[in-house]
Amino acid sequence: QPRSPCCCLAWTLLIGTMNCLVFLLNLLLMFVIFTVVLLPTIVVVYFGFQCHSQVLHSSARYCKSLLDDNSSSALIILGFVIMSPLLVVAMAIYCSLARRLQLLVCFQPYSLALYKGGSCCHAGEGALCWPRGCSRQLKAWV
Repeated sequence: QPRSPCCCLAWTLLIGTMNCLVFLLNLLLMFVIFTVVLLPTIVVVYFGFQCHSQVLHSSARYCKSLLDDNSSSALIILGFVIMSPLLVVAMAIYCSLARRLQLLVCFQPYSLALYKGGSCCHAGEGALCWPRGCSRQLKAWV
């Protein structure tokens, strides 16, 4: 049965807030994983740009004694070369972790705000909430 307009608005705000929190959790998890996995690339490119004479040309001791322009250019190139495989690794780690934790299943449909009596399924595969009851098979035309 349909909810009252006031109740429908309250449930819509609750579901919208919950979906935003799930989205922010996914974004935070992705940011942490990408930062940790891409840290070698970030460090190598940073030192390459910092010690190159035509970019930043730092007066740090390691720039004067260890790195000249050629080695700084090599660090920049190496950093950008190893970035591609590390991006693939980071995305694979995020996708497997999101699938294992079932983070994408936590998004709630807004149709729960419109009708009372929606039942939640807590099956072995995930916890999908549908207003029409539990269904193992999702059809595109429903």
